[in-house]
Amino acid sequence: MLQLHYRDATIQDLPVIVDIYNSTIASGMVTADTQPVSVESKVAWFNEHSPEKRPLWIIEGKDHAIVGWASFQSFYGRPAYDATVEISIYLQPTERGRGVGKQVLQHCINTAPAFGVKTLLGFIFAHNAPSLNMFYRLGFEDWATLPNVANIDEVERSLKILGKRVG
Repeated sequence: MLQLHYRDATIQDLPVIVDIYNSTIASGMVTADTQPVSVESKVAWFNEHSPEKRPLWIIEGKDHAIVGWASFQSFYGRPAYDATVEISIYLQPTERGRGVGKQVLQHCINTAPAFGVKTLLGFIFAHNAPSLNMFYRLGFEDWATLPNVANIDEVERSLKILGKRVG
């Protein structure tokens, strides 16, 4: 098991956050963005996070090397959903498929109640078997399937919403 360190992201981390995010676009399995995003386009998203309530973590491994990032994002933006968040986990290409994502997801599950979170959601494409399996292994369940709602590389793709109660 890799020794991971989580720290709150700073605005200076935004370029590496964007680079890691952009590295997933070509696969067509992780994000609905079809073209790389810019650092400038993610500033407002970055500012929606806070260490007290909606963390955005930089994940570091050996020698403080950045292996990825994870975030809690408010669901649907209305007060009644305040205890529900969407989890995002993005890893450097070299860290994928090595169990790092599972460690990060477990960290998110374990720490969620400290942020007032009772429900965790994962929005995952139905064809992204590695991510789905990781979430299922840690107790997430299918809560919804939105059939053929995304068009990626001329192929319609379905989106699954996985959920887990933690509080």
